[in-house]
Formats: sequence, structure tokens, C-alpha cells
Amino acid sequence: MATTTIAIKNQKGGVAKTTTCLSLGACLAEQGYTVLLIDLDPQAHLTLSVGIKPEKLHRTVGDALLASASLVSVSRETGVFDLDIVPANEELALIDKLLYGQNRYEFNLKQSLAAMRDHFYEFILIDCPPSVNTLTLNALTAADLLIVPFQCEYYATHSLQRVLRLLKLVQTKTNPQLTYKLLVTMYDRRNKICQLILERMQQAMQPCLFETIIEIDTKLRESPAFGQPITVYAPDTRAAQQYRSLAQELIANGR
Repeated sequence: MATTTIAIKNQKGGVAKTTTCLSLGACLAEQGYTVLLIDLDPQAHLTLSVGIKPEKLHRTVGDALLASASLVSVSRETGVFDLDIVPANEELALIDKLLYGQNRYEFNLKQSLAAMRDHFYEFILIDCPPSVNTLTLNALTAADLLIVPFQCEYYATHSLQRVLRLLKLVQTKTNPQLTYKLLVTMYDRRNKICQLILERMQQAMQPCLFETIIEIDTKLRESPAFGQPITVYAPDTRAAQQYRSLAQELIANGR
């Protein structure tokens, strides 16, 4: 199986971007796939979510972006079998500025991924920062698929349009093969506005929507505090089952 690289991105915060990266990665590993998580957000929430303290790291994804280390050498095992992570810390904010002065900086991550042995990982999931910067452009240039998590609320469609404009720019400039799928997260079935917006999105963008919907679950909010994905922290919850369904849908669609 060829490696599939997936970027997870929305320009709006609080849409379960990092939660989706970790939960989907854990579900893919649970189903027998080798998975590498890459934290490209200077907030390092993905790193924290697997129980790693960013302030104690000596090497991070920033070293790989600057070509001073390989991705494999800075990667670390997580508490989940077959799930590794390339961690981050707040120094990524400085790396962002350093990259901006480089020629063809958008391809640095892609080149680092290419330097890994073929089929070293079957899935690579990248947690992008919410802003548009050199880190985001590196992720989208390296990715085969962009997953856009979004909530069914009024402002979601506005942030979604910004992401899709960015997608088209990347397709034109650095990665013409990049495709995308939309993922409904933090869905509240009791909220009539949520139901209405979901119906409208299904009518307008059905081919681009995952069938799986991730509903609100307090266990999802708790699990990062324990440094565990939902599949370990609360494996029998609705959220764990829904992320497993997402992983199966992704695989069934040829990813």
C-alpha cells in the first residue's frame, strides 16, 4: 500500500482539528496500519495530546523543515502501537519566519517525506496551524488529501470558503493533485440550527462530505488531558465508534 498523506486544516479554531488528527490516526493504527502524526501547529496541542511535554523537546519537526534532521530521527513512539509522532513546540513560530526567506520553502516537508524509505508509514496525518503561513503551505504541498473539519454553525461556511480558496491556490501553485473532503464535527443533533445547516451542506456539497458525522462527546474533550486518544481513553464511546467509522470510510474510498 502506497503512503497516503493527509493534512487536517481549518482557519477557524475549536472545530476538533487536533482531536480529529489524533483520533483518526489512532483508529487507523488500531486497524493495523502504520501511522505517523506530524504536529505543524506552534501551539503543539497534538504533541501534548499524546503525553509529550513540548518544553522538554530537544528536536522537533522544525529541525526536519530546516533540513538539519530527518523526520524519522525526530519522530517518537506514542502509547499506541504503530502510531508515531513528529512533535512540535512553540519554536515553530520562529521556524515559520525562517522558512519565509527560503526559495521554494513550500516543498521542504514534501522533500523530507520523500527522503523516508518507501512505505515506512502507510498513513501520514498532519495537524496544520489555523493560520495561513509557511507551515500550512508546506502541509498542503505535501498532502494527497485535505480534510476540513467544521461545525454546523453560521460562521462555519465563511471559514470554509477561505479554506477552499487556499486549496485552489495550492492546487495552482504547488500541488495540483491535492483533493479535499469535509468532515462534520461537534455535531449537536438536538440543535435545530445544526440540523438545518447540515441539510443545506448535504444538498450543496454532498460529494465532498464524509458520510461519517462526529457528534459532541465530553470524553473527546477529556482524553487529551490524559495523553491518550479516544480509542484508548474511552474505547466504547460513541465518539470512538464514529472515528472508527471515519477511518473505515477513508480506507473504503481508496485512501
